[in-house]
Amino acid sequence: MNDPELDLAHAIAESEPLAAAPRLGSRHRRATRAVFLVAGLAMGAWAPLVPYAKARAGIDEATLGLLLLSLGFGSLLAMPVTGGIAARAGCRRVILASGAALCLVLPWLAWLSSLPGLALALFGLGAAIGTFDVAINLQAVAVEKDRGRALMSGFHGYFSIGGIVGAGAVSALLWLGTTPLAATLAVAVALAALLLYAASGLLREGDRESHGGLLPALPRGAVAVIGALCFVVFLAEGAMLDWSALLLRDERGVPAALAGVGYAAFAAAMSLGRMTGDRVVQRLGPSRVFLGGALCAAIGFALAAGVDAAPVALFGFALVGLGASNLVPILFTAAGRQRAMPASAAVSAISTLGYAGLLVGPALIGFVAHRIGLLWAFALLAAGLAAVAANARTVRA
Repeated sequence: MNDPELDLAHAIAESEPLAAAPRLGSRHRRATRAVFLVAGLAMGAWAPLVPYAKARAGIDEATLGLLLLSLGFGSLLAMPVTGGIAARAGCRRVILASGAALCLVLPWLAWLSSLPGLALALFGLGAAIGTFDVAINLQAVAVEKDRGRALMSGFHGYFSIGGIVGAGAVSALLWLGTTPLAATLAVAVALAALLLYAASGLLREGDRESHGGLLPALPRGAVAVIGALCFVVFLAEGAMLDWSALLLRDERGVPAALAGVGYAAFAAAMSLGRMTGDRVVQRLGPSRVFLGGALCAAIGFALAAGVDAAPVALFGFALVGLGASNLVPILFTAAGRQRAMPASAAVSAISTLGYAGLLVGPALIGFVAHRIGLLWAFALLAAGLAAVAANARTVRA
């Protein structure tokens, strides 16, 4: 019987590549960066549109919360099967098809006003971004593996930059008086241009020998360990997105208009960490970076929860972003190189588990905060990241 930790410990060096392709060059690396940028731009562009969609539909906050679940359900249904499809059809077809769907769906979200229409469009956005996310990570795994050096953090860094640029650009256009529909059409044109730029560098061939069919496979062995770690890390990131501003406002006395600076500190530190992460991983190795990153994030949550000072909380949130920045990229690399499951199935599985954590996290934090207080909920997040750090040896090269 295989030991999951031993499987994962050897993942970095002893697995089969995703696809039997010739050596990949700078064209493939540039294409991979471009599609990660597309994913970030698409998600970032949606965020400023939420208040407009709420106003057009004439719904309250509770109904909006239920409506937004459509996006999550779309992703969770698409992610488990994408690996098998990409293994059969190749990353290029899946990325371009789901990318085209993103370009088509975004303008509808800026125009529709009926609740059923918005729910259907959000479900489509979720399915498209879920499919796109798995496929670009499979592309990244193959390119990194072929190159023989750490590249995953940098790829994910382009996603972070895309999110900041997408949200900022749409917000600026709306502030200048552009209609939501015109703003999203501009974003769709930019996405299409990036996809055309990337097309020639996307992998055409799949892994026909190891995909194991189109049906999703349950994570096993090393993949189950990676998936559990992904769930916790994504849960913590989701908590930062939805609860950091409330902690600053309600517990640290920061004015509501400024409370969003906590998430900004987190996002900026995460972007910085990812853009420099490949060199750090190459120099120190994935296990040390994983251990240090998880401990850094745990300390950040502990400072935010335990010290009654807004500047310390902001510093803590920046530590969370810096520490967590390379955790997910390292886990995706390990998923692509483990031996318990085909890479396509493994990346689909951990993407699904991670996204489930992102969805469950805010609600779980809310439940815990209602019972024992928001500060204690953040303290539990610190404990969860410490537990993640305890598993650092499972991603050693």
